[in-house]
Amino acid sequence: MKITMLHAVALLGAVLVQGPAEAESPADLNDLQIAHVAYVADTIDIRYAHLALALSQTPEIRDFAQTMIRDHSAVNEQALALLKKLNAEPQDNFLSQSLAQGADEKIDELSRLRGPAFDAAYAENELAYHQAVNDLVENAFIPNIENAEVKTLFEAGLKIFQAHQQHASAMVEQVKQ
Repeated sequence: MKITMLHAVALLGAVLVQGPAEAESPADLNDLQIAHVAYVADTIDIRYAHLALALSQTPEIRDFAQTMIRDHSAVNEQALALLKKLNAEPQDNFLSQSLAQGADEKIDELSRLRGPAFDAAYAENELAYHQAVNDLVENAFIPNIENAEVKTLFEAGLKIFQAHQQHASAMVEQVKQ
């Protein structure tokens, strides 16, 4: 888990130490940029889950992956519906781009693994990913979201994703056995 957690922390840390031309931080993003980061983060976890369904035969891993697809897809649908209602478009930004790039690298890494090695790496990545994203949502995004409806959606999503983090933690323990 330490390697994966370090990867997640490095990924999020890397976006915080961009060069002077991109001196933004997650706390400086506007609501539409935050919405895009959340959409990208959900989509990334859906991609990880599809990979798990393709490569794992372990029931706990497959069940978790199906939960990720269902829950993250549902949150993304709610987010898109809210954006439509607000007549707004999400805005791409340094953080959503960095998350997408990091996910591509992680998918490449995970796709080379099989069997118990894949299961352990997937479980550890899910735990680290949820820890990092939940921290970002709770401490950088929610306090800075201006639109009440967007904030409510993020608060509800955070509760779901905190449950995912607990589930991922249990899954990490299960695959160790």
